[in-house]
Amino acid sequence: MVSRGSTAVQDVVIRTHEKVELRNPILVEGLPGVGNVGKLAADYLRDQLPTKPLATIHSKFFPPQVYVGEDGVIRLVSNELTYWRAPAAAQRDLLVLGGDYQGISPEGQYELTEAVLRFCHELGTKEVYTLAGFAQGHVVERPKVLGAATSPARVEAMKRFGVLFSRNDPGGGLIGASGLFLGLGRLYDMEGVCLMGETSGYFVDPRSAEAVLKVLTNALHIEIDFADLEAKAKEIDRIAQRIHDSEPKAAEGPAPPREDLGYIG
Repeated sequence: MVSRGSTAVQDVVIRTHEKVELRNPILVEGLPGVGNVGKLAADYLRDQLPTKPLATIHSKFFPPQVYVGEDGVIRLVSNELTYWRAPAAAQRDLLVLGGDYQGISPEGQYELTEAVLRFCHELGTKEVYTLAGFAQGHVVERPKVLGAATSPARVEAMKRFGVLFSRNDPGGGLIGASGLFLGLGRLYDMEGVCLMGETSGYFVDPRSAEAVLKVLTNALHIEIDFADLEAKAKEIDRIAQRIHDSEPKAAEGPAPPREDLGYIG
């Protein structure tokens, strides 16, 4: 639902900052989830391109919360939709969705996803990439990227970029925005792919975000600098190592059941 200055309380309000005409845009979704893999990847892509603000999304389905900045000024939690005009004629423009939260209820997940899809559909979007983390329950030094797609042709296309498709993973399906944007996107004639970076699931994982983002940028023929993301990954590695070194050695036991850890988000 698009609103400009309306005083009525609505479930989802999308406030646009400017009107744009985009060239066959592709939607990239990266909201908070396991390891914050999708959010890290989308935020980094947004900053590296760089994108421009297009719309701010407010909703009853976000937590009843405001953030307080260093200057003491508050900001209502929200999601942000930004856009990037591709410089080359052979490329397509991008819409990047990021933000503070996914919907906090199943109803909210559906309402928010459909509102954004409707908005993007009106801008000519026919393709969606969702970015997420796939929890393995242990530290992953070289994360692989798993995939799910809306058609066999998409599966075969993404295999060329090293994406793995397995009958068993993810065992419980795609949970949250990363799955709904593909599923509901079909109602708007959008095709799509979910890229899931392996992650421990225990902490923020820039290395997994980098793996996902490298696949995405290769597939979309976009060049960005990964130096800052690699530096973040090394810092997280140092923190994780210090935590590991400070913990008392426990007796080895059986690993937790895999099905309890494979959450997508």
